[in-house]
Order: sequence, then structure tokens, then C-alpha cells
Amino acid sequence: MELESLKYPIGKYQPQSNPDGKTLESWIKTLEDFPEKIQLLTENLYDDELDWIYRPEGWNIKQVVHHCADSHMHALIRFKWALTEDNPTIKAYQEASWAELSDGNNYDLRYSYDILFGVHARLVALIESLSEKDLKKTFFHPVRQQQMSLAETIGNYAWHSEHHLAHISQALIHKGRFDQLEP
Repeated sequence: MELESLKYPIGKYQPQSNPDGKTLESWIKTLEDFPEKIQLLTENLYDDELDWIYRPEGWNIKQVVHHCADSHMHALIRFKWALTEDNPTIKAYQEASWAELSDGNNYDLRYSYDILFGVHARLVALIESLSEKDLKKTFFHPVRQQQMSLAETIGNYAWHSEHHLAHISQALIHKGRFDQLEP
């Protein structure tokens, strides 16, 4: 197994700036289901299993769960900025550094589950209220140096959800061990 396929088990994100209605519905369903899926996948794991990594030099399972809570809180805020300001520049954050903080390495995942359930309920409700005009609203991402529409951002976070579910599944399948990788 190659490192690239471990890093992107469902492939790299492919932006879609003008998704059709069926695609949007699929993305919204992914966002709606994500909190339950990540909780079901991780809630019965022992501490040593929560320490399993999904690839060499990758995060462990507990860091992935906490990262999703951090990231998806940002998603909700990014939507609100784009809906209330004209192409705002969002605030980026140091994901890897956040994952190393004590709350990003905590074995108690309950609070991140709570965040994910709450944030996703609000995010889905907000997305479902958007008009065609709203979906075209944008924000500027300073790290990517690009403007992103809300329609595209829905797809990005749906992909992000599936991406990290695949990471956790990968860690569980390999039991956090990757010492037999092909060079």
C-alpha cells in the first residue's frame, strides 16, 4: 500500500463549483449522517485503539475525531461569514498544532461528539435554507489563496467527513501498524 493512498483513501478532494440538486442532496445527507457514523465507529474503542494511527506520521484516531469537531465548527462559522459579509477572508488555523494540544489528544471523545452533533444539525439546517443566490456567495481562503463558494464548500466538508471516516477505518483495519508498507 502506498503512502499517498493512505493519506487520501477516498482520493483527493475534487471541487465542484456548480453541483446539481442531486449532488447537493447527497452532500447534505453525508453531513447529516456524519456525527452518528463517527461516533458508532469510535465510541467502543479502548484507549490503546484510540492511539492507532491511520498512516505513518499521521494522526491517531482520537486526534481525527477531535480534529473533525474543530474543523466543522470552522465550517459553520465560514458559512455564516459568507452569508453576512461580502466575500470575507476567513481565519485559517494550524490544524496540526491544534491536534497536538491536550484537548486534541484527549481519550474522552464525548465532547467532540456533542460538538459534531450540534454543529452538523445547525449546519444542515442552515444549508437547507439557502437559496440559489446564497449558494453562490463566497469567502476567501487565505491558505489556499482562492475564493470558495458555499456550494463548493458543502462538497468540501462532505468529502472531509468521508475522508476522515476512511482514515479511522484504515487505522482499525491495520490496527495502527504500517511497518509492512511497500517503499
